[in-house]
Amino acid sequence: MNNQEPSAAGKSPSGKPGPSLPQSNPGHPADAAAANPDKHHWLPGVLIAATLILVVAFFIYSHGKKTKLPMPPPVAINVIPVRQGDIQVLVRAIASVQPVYTVSISPRVDGRVESVNYQEGQMVASNDLLAVIDPGPYAAQVTAAEGQLARDKAVLEGAQVDLQRYLTAVQKNAVPKQQYDDQLALVHQDEGAVKYDEGQLAGTKVQLDYCYIRAPFAGRVGLRMVDPGNVVHAANTNALLVLAQLQPITVVFNVAEDYLPQIQEQLKGGAPLTVEAWDRAEENKIATGSFLTLDNLIDSSTGTIKVKSVFSNEDLSLFPNQFVNAKLIIKTLHGVNLVPSFAVQRNPTGAFVYAVTNETVTTNGMTTNITAVTMRSISIGTANDTVTEVTKGLHSGETIATNNFNKLGEGVRVKVRQPGEEHNLGKPGAATNSGGDAQHKHGKKSQTEKGS
Repeated sequence: MNNQEPSAAGKSPSGKPGPSLPQSNPGHPADAAAANPDKHHWLPGVLIAATLILVVAFFIYSHGKKTKLPMPPPVAINVIPVRQGDIQVLVRAIASVQPVYTVSISPRVDGRVESVNYQEGQMVASNDLLAVIDPGPYAAQVTAAEGQLARDKAVLEGAQVDLQRYLTAVQKNAVPKQQYDDQLALVHQDEGAVKYDEGQLAGTKVQLDYCYIRAPFAGRVGLRMVDPGNVVHAANTNALLVLAQLQPITVVFNVAEDYLPQIQEQLKGGAPLTVEAWDRAEENKIATGSFLTLDNLIDSSTGTIKVKSVFSNEDLSLFPNQFVNAKLIIKTLHGVNLVPSFAVQRNPTGAFVYAVTNETVTTNGMTTNITAVTMRSISIGTANDTVTEVTKGLHSGETIATNNFNKLGEGVRVKVRQPGEEHNLGKPGAATNSGGDAQHKHGKKSQTEKGS
């Protein structure tokens, strides 16, 4: 018999012995789990979520392999082929129209203005009578000078007759030779008086001629500056009128000194240089003239040199002091590759165009034609507002895109619009699409500017 008393765990609440409970072992796994039942309760949920993710991923992967995403539609574009043609090498500058001759006519004698014989703004010919200053006083001076000259001529004739008599007498020793010499000196004195009188008469005639103001050259008179009845003076610097020559007329402008070698090269070769005068907006050509001369100095402050050109101005379309846009055509390049200027794009690496390519692709026995664009780097030469010369990167006949540049990129599929779907942007005056397309002014440049 065991004398050890049963533990309190083996006793019932009444104190009677009851069934014994198993003793716990903290080192046993089951006992550890029972001791911390919340430690791993999330493991089943994680396993279920991971399984669902794998199933969904597998479904999407397998479904994506069987179903192809639709390709984006091709971009509709207008195109134009690269063509060979002519382009002009020209220099643009703001120019001023200047008359060949301009004169401010002032009075050269004192007197009252008798008449004004022109209308304001009238075209006059050379030597036309423009105004008359009272000629009366000067006509009287001419008469007096003529009378003095006639008197002195008569005195001279008498002295010459006496001289001839003295010469005969001296030869016969009838008079002393000294008397003959005195008479000879008197003749010379009278000859001098006649010369003086002739000069006086010529001077008074000039003064009289100054009373009749005539046009020194053909041109256009300006506004009237003096009215009939006004007294004018030769010492007064105020002009009676201003006369400007309009036919021919000159156009003067500055060009950068960098163009000087090209200009001189053409001049040495004897090639004529053409100059065009355009209006302020460069939309209408006013007249065509020719290069006249270069200035003899380069302006060191601006690095430019003055160029003077001459225009016949038969229709009087050029007006003195008018500002125009001048285009000096240095030379014309023939047979070069040309593209529209607005089709040339630029990025940090240089100029490029979108060249249109056509490829044939065979897939599962089916042949498909794919039209796309590729970015083609180019080198450009002479350019103007309408066309640009391509020296490298394109060949004649290749096709390039002319609009929708913001939607294009390397390898982008395109659809070429057919004639009639939209105005062909390769032609001058065509409309442009929005969204970053190059803008092209309608009808701005003439055919000569394009070099066509």
